[in-house]
Amino acid sequence: MQFLTYLFFYPLIKLISLQPFCVVYSISNFVSFLLYKVFKYRLKTVRKNLKLVFPDKGEKELRRIEKGFYKHFSDITIESIKAYGMSENQMKERYTYENIDVLRKIQKEKKNIILLCGHYSNFEWLLSIGYNTKGNGYGIYTPMTNKYFDRLFKKIRKKHKAFLVSRYKIKEFMSSLNNNKYYLFGFAADQSPRKIGKSYINKFFGHRVPIFTGAERFARDYNLSVVFADINRIKRGYYRTKFIEIHDNKDSEYSITDQFIKLLEEQVYRDPNQYFWSHNRFKHLIN
Repeated sequence: MQFLTYLFFYPLIKLISLQPFCVVYSISNFVSFLLYKVFKYRLKTVRKNLKLVFPDKGEKELRRIEKGFYKHFSDITIESIKAYGMSENQMKERYTYENIDVLRKIQKEKKNIILLCGHYSNFEWLLSIGYNTKGNGYGIYTPMTNKYFDRLFKKIRKKHKAFLVSRYKIKEFMSSLNNNKYYLFGFAADQSPRKIGKSYINKFFGHRVPIFTGAERFARDYNLSVVFADINRIKRGYYRTKFIEIHDNKDSEYSITDQFIKLLEEQVYRDPNQYFWSHNRFKHLIN
């Protein structure tokens, strides 16, 4: 069944990836309409999240953000597919960096880097960072249930010097690193931890919830520098990222995580349309 599903969708994915951007965004507009107006994809979750995060905003403003979210969500979904047909020059033109020297300075110190981000703006294209620095980008991810699609999306990322490492094999991967090469690890670290029994609890947009701390543990275990990727959409299909180094305060057990959460909140408040409101982030509210 997995293979049949793959055979059905692969030609469509390939076709979309070969279209010019004007056609790509026409497709995205249609997908957005279907998700928002027809299928109402996770609409209850989106509205619940927006009311929790923006309790002082009126219904008209919340609906404006809601509509913007579906448009953005469709854009980055289609842009992820379009990456399959993009050249290196196209990627470099559309995904730029304000202060890439932050990363290069760390690499001169012979250290590897964790790039922390949230599910905000186009975090998928961030792994093309390998075009602009020494070493390749590696995303830590949960493998897709359909192994054929999993293989395809690995192939798409590899085209842009990006690679995916299963979170189930991270220790094995780290033990095999070449000390003469540079590595940049990407973490989208804002979702709920899978095990909440002994999780770190802190405020996220004013609400006490379990907080994912895997990236912080990973950084400390392997002596990695931590940098926040402040991604911003300049206009449709164009993004610019500013890098903010996060310094570990060893006196605080969760200093990296706390700094990350604060930076992410600032980012989302700046332009809430670009955040993934469809994730049920507040399902484990702690009173």
